[in-house]
Amino acid sequence: MTTALLHTAAELRARARGGRRAVVMTMGALHEGHATLVRTAREIAGPDGEVVVTVFVNPLQFGAGEDLDRYPRTLEADLKLAEQAGADVVFAPSADEVYPGGEPQVRISAGPMGERLEGASRPGHFDGMLTVVAKLLHLTRPDLALYGQKDAQQLALIRRMVRDLNFGVEIVAVPTVREDDGLALSSRNRYLSPQERRTALALSRALFAGLDRHAALEALRARAREVPSTRARAEALSAIGESRAAADAHAVAKAVPGGPAAVRAAARLVLDDAARLDPPLALDYLALVDPSDFTEIGDDFTGEAVLAVAARVGTTRLIDNIPLTFGAAL
Repeated sequence: MTTALLHTAAELRARARGGRRAVVMTMGALHEGHATLVRTAREIAGPDGEVVVTVFVNPLQFGAGEDLDRYPRTLEADLKLAEQAGADVVFAPSADEVYPGGEPQVRISAGPMGERLEGASRPGHFDGMLTVVAKLLHLTRPDLALYGQKDAQQLALIRRMVRDLNFGVEIVAVPTVREDDGLALSSRNRYLSPQERRTALALSRALFAGLDRHAALEALRARAREVPSTRARAEALSAIGESRAAADAHAVAKAVPGGPAAVRAAARLVLDDAARLDPPLALDYLALVDPSDFTEIGDDFTGEAVLAVAARVGTTRLIDNIPLTFGAAL
């Protein structure tokens, strides 16, 4: 397969279309995480469909003091990776092509969800992100668009925009791709020194500590549901190593489903330890949220949730998250 490199929407419109068009939006500096998105798009679009990878460093997403000028631009390497992953087209428009009148006066507002977590740390970021996503959806005219779960708040906002503004496109989420040591793949990882990388691993360790605690609590509650609320319950709980909980089986029966507070605490212990490393990890936020609006969940929450973290190591800011499901109360 030879991947076409196009720079204008007119060139893209001139291509014959048969089957479904899938788009993967990137800011370049492609890595294995992007390749996974492209391969997934190829599978969904099928042999008769078309996969378009956009490469555009969007200036509206960078605030004062952020790394717009520093952001890596590696179009030749990006084209090669996209081709190997199965893309038909790399669409790399200029700023004038995307914003022909200069910075747009009319923009998409991310609303209240865009002001939380990443939005609070990076004011205006999500307005800029949604504006360029809307523009690129219009320019590429896909049937479906794929985004990584690593940028969970971005994904949630795109889904909300597509639903609220009646975009005729299917949004597909693809799980986070990690390096062998657990660090979530990101173009910013290249900025980390070896010492900074060791500290940065605390992000994924914290998330998996929270996941492990969640799994243990859910297993405890599932086991507790299998026996009557009597001495037998206490013995069953004790048998799986939760002797403290077994001391009060009725309390366990009324306990929160999976324990959001315990999940947060397990993750925070890892992050607190990393704050004492050299170099230290500077935590921005640790949050356990409802993915529909990115508000913190309560202790009685059931359903899908996202455990998210953001931190700086040296001058590099990193984010990561994992999805969790909290079961029904007893």
